[in-house]
Amino acid sequence: MASTGTDATASQPAAGLDAGHDATGATGAAGEVLPSVGEMRLPAWFFGFEGVLAGAFDLLRAFPAAWPALVVLVAANITVSLTLLRKRLKLAKLLWRGKGTRKVAFALVGLRIGTHVLLGALGFALVSALGHVLMALVMAGVTVGLLVYVQRTALAALVTAGKATA
Repeated sequence: MASTGTDATASQPAAGLDAGHDATGATGAAGEVLPSVGEMRLPAWFFGFEGVLAGAFDLLRAFPAAWPALVVLVAANITVSLTLLRKRLKLAKLLWRGKGTRKVAFALVGLRIGTHVLLGALGFALVSALGHVLMALVMAGVTVGLLVYVQRTALAALVTAGKATA
């Protein structure tokens, strides 16, 4: 995490601030208090959910009987997203509307298909459970890495646009 240096506004007393201002004086256009980046950032365990779901295809190829566990995981992901992450749904909506997120989604699908086709063409088609587990781990790692990157750039854009505070 990069430091922003000394924040002169944070050391000033809060006295004299109008209603609708926070300690840093950041407000939105309608006078509401802007959320901070920390409040909007998705928790690390959420990326774990997404990583497992990204590797689901290969996990099911390695362990076909695991589909009920993946269905439960998808249901838990949806439930958690709509309850515990309710305040962060604004960020999630912005992420899904963003071109960057769509590019990441298409890139991941292309990576999965391309990797399987390339390995098959080279005579190294994934047929063993270990191969599929390794591919699932690679896909999970790439997905989590790209999602963290997209979140970081989206939050930086929100701060730049004045819709969130650092």
